[in-house]
Amino acid sequence: MSGASFDRAEGVYAMTSDRSRATGRPTLEQVALRAGVGRGTVSRVVNGSAQVSPRARQAVEDAIDELGYVPNRAARTLVTQRTDSIALVIFESGERFFAEPFFGRIVQSISSVLVARNLQMVLMIAQAPDERRRLEGYLTRQHVDGALLLSLHGDDPLPSVLEERGVATVRAGRPTYAERGTFVDADNRGGAREAVAYLRDHGRKNIAAITGALDMAAGIARLDGYRDVVGDGPVAFGDFSEESGAAAMQRLLEHHPDVDAVFAASDMMAAGALGVLREHGKRVPEDVALIGFDDSVIARHTQPALTSVDQPIAEMGREMVRLLLAKIAGEEPGDSEIVLPTRLVIRASA
Repeated sequence: MSGASFDRAEGVYAMTSDRSRATGRPTLEQVALRAGVGRGTVSRVVNGSAQVSPRARQAVEDAIDELGYVPNRAARTLVTQRTDSIALVIFESGERFFAEPFFGRIVQSISSVLVARNLQMVLMIAQAPDERRRLEGYLTRQHVDGALLLSLHGDDPLPSVLEERGVATVRAGRPTYAERGTFVDADNRGGAREAVAYLRDHGRKNIAAITGALDMAAGIARLDGYRDVVGDGPVAFGDFSEESGAAAMQRLLEHHPDVDAVFAASDMMAAGALGVLREHGKRVPEDVALIGFDDSVIARHTQPALTSVDQPIAEMGREMVRLLLAKIAGEEPGDSEIVLPTRLVIRASA
């Protein structure tokens, strides 16, 4: 590769080999010549350095656009020991990932922040054992700089495994076990408590709950919030899906026919419950008041529209990225355990 040079100070590979000339691939020197600046300035612009004047940056960006120059990511990795890739790992089936609005909203939030930082997001969905094995084999520092973990179940050891490998991690939701870790969560318990107290304060006497999955922190916390207000009231168990909400509502009506209010730990489950209540001739909210959790698009389109607990999903995504990038950079991010407030959004169902 005659003529190839490596800018160790800036971490950019300057392709000036005979091969690059033959293929017509633009070189860093050609960008510098077109922009009328030194190649070090081009390197700083490509690497996102702030130590470039606005005029020079614009000239370099214009030259890059005109020539179609693409930095050599692999060469940069050799120098910086960074891949500029972040894994977003969701421990659910593909069916659930595409069905539940929560995932789309938080993926959008995370992706927008990473794109603004010129970082690549690697989306991984894993639930089956073979998917899990491939995922664990991939998540190394040779492939990603860090990982954002969503929808972990039980005492999953993966966060600790990744940290031992040197892969920084941040999870959505507090751990369900004693081990500490960096996480961002909504105040699930407080949000559930507010919702159930609202039902109580509006005259409901027999308030039931439909829980989420109890091997997840959100499911446990939302049930705890219900019990903070009601104590040992009637409970039916779900897994956050619409089908489980319908089945749970059916069980509640069979065993507790005098129920006059239901707190469901997700909007999906509340939608399932709403259908069953309608089948049984129960009017909402006249006969049975109903509140969900997430304030998703579903809540606004049921009949009647669902009262629901809003959690700041976009802010959760931004905070997860902020904490992870601080860990990758070796910085002290301040709080490593962030719990964001929720709010009750009143609609027609309660």
